[in-house]
Amino acid sequence: MQDRSPQLSMELNRLLLLTSFLLHVEEGHASPVRLVCDSRLIHKYIGEAKDMEKTVGQCQALPALGCPAVLPLVNFSLQQWKCKSSESKRREILCDLALLVGAAAGAQGQVTQECGARQLGQLYEHANSFLLLLQTFGWEVRPPPREPHHPSAGASCAGLGTMVIVTPLAPQAGPWEPGCSPHSVEQTHVTSIFLTYRKLVQGKLSFFFHNLAKDSCKPGQGGGREPHCGAR
Repeated sequence: MQDRSPQLSMELNRLLLLTSFLLHVEEGHASPVRLVCDSRLIHKYIGEAKDMEKTVGQCQALPALGCPAVLPLVNFSLQQWKCKSSESKRREILCDLALLVGAAAGAQGQVTQECGARQLGQLYEHANSFLLLLQTFGWEVRPPPREPHHPSAGASCAGLGTMVIVTPLAPQAGPWEPGCSPHSVEQTHVTSIFLTYRKLVQGKLSFFFHNLAKDSCKPGQGGGREPHCGAR
């Protein structure tokens, strides 16, 4: 039996990662809408990100990275974030995740210590699963409702429309997002990768899922309170 080609193996691995991510949802409810509308899930992933950050901080003798990790700058202004379209938010998060996936993969090749290597592998799987999730969803952008114009009203974020989930699409080739030019920084500390991932999940990703739930979920199905801003 001939060996599988590297491209086929990569695609199979991507599909397995996406499947394992969706199976975090209760059996029989593994749908994109369920994933977004059950607000308990994003809190679960925030908790897991905090646990990974805490665990890797307790690993002994983690080496400095000889080849620095290129990490996205994930801090953001809540007011500016609210004024972006849902698609712009999605693309920005994809760019951040692509850098994180690359940073985790690069660090895995440099960290041989068991504790650090295990946590890096877990972070890579989680970040890559979110990347696949946002790549493979089909989206439908609905225009905003027409409202009477009030010249005296202050500046707002009107006219952005809403984005709702429709159907999953076939996975795109490769984890890197075309056209990405995110602000980034080089770090030699392995713990910085985990800090950045936790901030991204607790910040942009949490707010993105919350807003998407308000547009896509039935009343009482999800959404909940708006996430707290300013993850430290």
